[in-house]
Amino acid sequence: MEEKYQIFITYATFFIGITAFSLLLNSIFLKFAKTLGIRDKKETVIRWSSEVKPALGGISFFICFLIAAAIFSIFFGSDSTEVDNSSLGIIFATSMAFLMGMADDAYDTRPFLKFSVQMLCGLVLITTGSSIQIFGIDWLNDIFTLVWVVGMMNSINMLDNMDAISSLVSLFILLLALIYMALHGMQSTLLFMVLIGVIGSIVGFLFYNWHPSKIYMGDTGSQFLGILLAAVGIKFCWNATSIDGDINASRQIITVLLVFILPLIDTTIVTINRIGRGSSPFVGGKDHTTHNLGYLGLSDSQVAFVFAGIAIISGLLVYYIFRFVKEWNHYITIGFLAYFLIIFFTLFLITRHNMKKGKLST
Repeated sequence: MEEKYQIFITYATFFIGITAFSLLLNSIFLKFAKTLGIRDKKETVIRWSSEVKPALGGISFFICFLIAAAIFSIFFGSDSTEVDNSSLGIIFATSMAFLMGMADDAYDTRPFLKFSVQMLCGLVLITTGSSIQIFGIDWLNDIFTLVWVVGMMNSINMLDNMDAISSLVSLFILLLALIYMALHGMQSTLLFMVLIGVIGSIVGFLFYNWHPSKIYMGDTGSQFLGILLAAVGIKFCWNATSIDGDINASRQIITVLLVFILPLIDTTIVTINRIGRGSSPFVGGKDHTTHNLGYLGLSDSQVAFVFAGIAIISGLLVYYIFRFVKEWNHYITIGFLAYFLIIFFTLFLITRHNMKKGKLST
């Protein structure tokens, strides 16, 4: 018990410190960002606000990420054997995504180059042992992993269309990954420390990203978070086991649907509506679920609270699965699937209502 208490104090102290550092870092970015990081180019993601602001927040994510990895290596690395190939693969893939996002923020890179780097990030995860294991055929698992990685990186990027939304969604997903690791006794791993570092960086960033925001995360942040979320989704959702080590395909799929409920629903609804209107799903527009809640009269902060509420409820359900569900059955699958579909169709019908009223902006 004393050892667990010491571990808790150590990580809590680190979290407070890294959060404070993120606050300081973003304040420095704001102070010196005259034109650096200002988004004035044509974007694939069209933001709700037309105000031009620096898009430097993603840099703070990566710096805190590196600090967490360095601290683990210096203070815990010699005593731990938990730095495996998959963790190193995640670090390498997130670093590539960060650099690609930074290049996109600075130079407006071509979509094909962006897609190629996203595919490369997926291949890095696969070759280092982080691939989805749901089919009995390896090459099919690898293809599905690539689809998941590219899809999640673009989904988080698309969701970064209103103040605090991508930050909140990413924060809750990473918290659930941290809870999973704690329940499975994985506190002494590099990835555990790294997740605490990134969570702290997001909390610090949210202080400046909450409406009315002063700074955006940019593609630097959304691409970094996208690949990190894709990776933890593979390890702790798609390939999740119960506390007693049981593996169940229905459990895996339901866990993914609940943990990633907001990016999955938003991307699916936007894609359906745009294809239905004959528009490209890859061209930005003010037709996301966040925008549609705004068309109903909700303020930016209220939309963020709605998303946070959905994330909290979903998170509690996921915790229940992680902690208490030992024997999975069809009734559990139906119950959790019903919850997902209720949220999906509620948000989908809101978009349809706005389309009929002519409020939808493409």
